[in-house]
Amino acid sequence: MSPVETEMPRPDEEARREFWTFHMERSAELLHAMQQQPTQESGEGFASIPEAVTGSGVEMLFSESKIAGDLERVFYIRESLIPDLMAIGRDMNDRGWILKIEDGYRTKEMQTQLGRKPAVFDTIVRSCWWESGGQPPTLELIRRRSTCLVANFPNHGTHTMGAAVDISVFRRDDGSEVSRGKPYLEMSELTPMDSPFVSQEAQQNRVEITAMMEAHGFLHYPGEFWHYNKGDSLYHLVTKSGQAAPFGPVHWDPETNEVTAYDDVSSPLTPPEVMAELLDQALTRLDLKPTS
Repeated sequence: MSPVETEMPRPDEEARREFWTFHMERSAELLHAMQQQPTQESGEGFASIPEAVTGSGVEMLFSESKIAGDLERVFYIRESLIPDLMAIGRDMNDRGWILKIEDGYRTKEMQTQLGRKPAVFDTIVRSCWWESGGQPPTLELIRRRSTCLVANFPNHGTHTMGAAVDISVFRRDDGSEVSRGKPYLEMSELTPMDSPFVSQEAQQNRVEITAMMEAHGFLHYPGEFWHYNKGDSLYHLVTKSGQAAPFGPVHWDPETNEVTAYDDVSSPLTPPEVMAELLDQALTRLDLKPTS
């Protein structure tokens, strides 16, 4: 039996499942609207977040894990966003907190591998299995959910635009994490920023952290309590700026600091035929069986 099948049902299971489905469909609608937001790539280069921290007097942490378990994280972001990020880090230090950057820019290869990594794909399948009430999820559901959970389309991925950071927050005095309900990369009904299933303390911490990020223009993505972005198409959609976004998905040359816009932003990074193969492999690995 799979690990999912052995879990005991919770009293509020149906409410959690309904909220998750509502949240995922809400995210899908937001990302679809994001596709309609015009982008005019500015060509702005990148800057290193760790280098900016050096000598700034700001105490900041950086993830030591790798993307999809294999690829080094790239703690770079568009140059004009660095001052805002440093100001956020300083504000958090004054609050007695330390901002931890979990992720920054992702190359196209990184974003593609993330969505295809067995551990990540299995998590998506488990989530869809649960959402489907114990039935093997359909390819269509997997496709829709992966679009939201791992940005399977380039024009959905603010990390490939160099405009986003994933964050955690820790206390300066004892090094403990400031609770937001679960640690970074939780994928469940606790993941949405407005999840009603986290504690009051965690909700308050989410609100306070978001207020500090948004005071310097980094808006939160409703679907993930750790993700904040600025200057991309999602930002301009949410703020209703009426302006074209200056940051789109780009290839970045670290040697020259030149960026090149993607030729194709509307085709999935993992096409349907590959996703079908990944689903078959995941169902076999997880030994998911229909419930009676």
